[in-house]
Amino acid sequence: MTTAPRRGLAVGILLFASFMDLLDVTIVQVALPSIGSDLGASETQLEWIVSGYMLAFAVALITGGRLGDLFGRRRVFLIGVAGFTLASATAAAAWSGEVLVATRILQGLFAALMVPQLLATVQALFTPRERAPMYGLIGGVSGLAAVVGPVLGGWLIDADLRGLGWRTVFLINIPVGIAIFVLAALIVPETRSPRPMRLDLAGVAMLSGVVLAFMVPLVEGRSLGWPVWLWAPVAAGAVLLACFVLHERRRMRRDGSALLPMPLFADRGFSAGIVTQAAFQGSLNAFTLPFIVYLQVGLGFDALTAGLNLLAFSLGALVGTGAVIPLVARVGKYLVTIGAALLAVGVLWVFAVVADTGAAFTGWAALWPMLLSGVGLAFLVIPLVDVALATVPVADAGAASGTYSTFQQLGAAAGVAISTTVFFGVVGDDWSRTHVLTALQASVWVAVAGFAIAALSSLLLPRRSEVQAHLDEARRLAEADVEADADVAAHAAPVPNV
Repeated sequence: MTTAPRRGLAVGILLFASFMDLLDVTIVQVALPSIGSDLGASETQLEWIVSGYMLAFAVALITGGRLGDLFGRRRVFLIGVAGFTLASATAAAAWSGEVLVATRILQGLFAALMVPQLLATVQALFTPRERAPMYGLIGGVSGLAAVVGPVLGGWLIDADLRGLGWRTVFLINIPVGIAIFVLAALIVPETRSPRPMRLDLAGVAMLSGVVLAFMVPLVEGRSLGWPVWLWAPVAAGAVLLACFVLHERRRMRRDGSALLPMPLFADRGFSAGIVTQAAFQGSLNAFTLPFIVYLQVGLGFDALTAGLNLLAFSLGALVGTGAVIPLVARVGKYLVTIGAALLAVGVLWVFAVVADTGAAFTGWAALWPMLLSGVGLAFLVIPLVDVALATVPVADAGAASGTYSTFQQLGAAAGVAISTTVFFGVVGDDWSRTHVLTALQASVWVAVAGFAIAALSSLLLPRRSEVQAHLDEARRLAEADVEADADVAAHAAPVPNV
């Protein structure tokens, strides 16, 4: 472990970049109706504007982390920030739906260089016991970005600065990206892994193929009318997935540098953690995106008013964060279960209010269910990372963090793809308010099913005793490293003259 005099500030800079990435996913959601009308983008293109970013990010995430281990995390982070900022400028200048989809994929690839350096740097600069509050902070920021994005996006679109409309949701990344780049270059220390693993380019290619084989039919199927031949890439993806697993196992036996270390999945707690995280991320997106579309298209809300309807969600998350942090050490994994249940109840309650009020719906009507959902969000995300990684050997913490983040993004992309497929499939050509409400109901049930999966899988997370044992093991290893370094320094010290 390497210490740095301004390590808290350094992590804050990296965390803000991660927040910018997460914000970029949600801020676009409220802009989709404006993008569609301005660029003439199809419904499928609108889906790809959101999911294309997340898929590119997920596929390249572990590789981005490995590049940081090899060549220096600050260096790779700076490349990622610079590329992300330039891609944002290109997205703001897009003249068609196809160009915007391409630039969003480019954004996702550069974000994959930027974001994984956060967890890796936390592991490099903080002791295992010090990392727990950092993980909680990261989880809280992740949840906050999910609900701040629509509000900020709505304000930018309605403000229509210099007549730029939806383009401002990308332009805002430019000054922020420049500021992060300068601060990171000045403050973030350079760290790298003492034993970096080699790049698994074959694994990257196969995983990319697997993701595309499953996701492309899901996104494109409705617009194509679900032809029989569409199952061919799904079958090919299943075969490629089997080949990928065999390749990763061989790679682990040969040099231990597999893209996804297969032994990690034998850990029940870790596997439960990635299922919980993927299901939660997918469910959150499965609700927020159709909800925002309903408010704008079904009820005629402007972008800002639609985004403000999620403000109570943010406030609930802030209240929940303050309540849950003292409980993590005493309650453990059951906080995650409670959080998933509260989210499911809150989302159903929101829909019940929306359906009951009809065209008279206002954000105040759903204040309490939104607050409840926000509290559930905090209960789930704050303890989840730390508990999910609790039984992973300390030596595998880096690989586990990268794998965990990859499944988080894949889950979010799958949630967007499934819910929008269901939503637009129900809507068809009838965009009347009552019909769009029926489509929203279908998407809500997708979200509730995902939260139920998250709640059930959270029951398989490690117990409090296992979490404590992991912390004790990590502390012993850290103390042994310090003692070893002290012994080396003592033997290397010059003998004073007598």
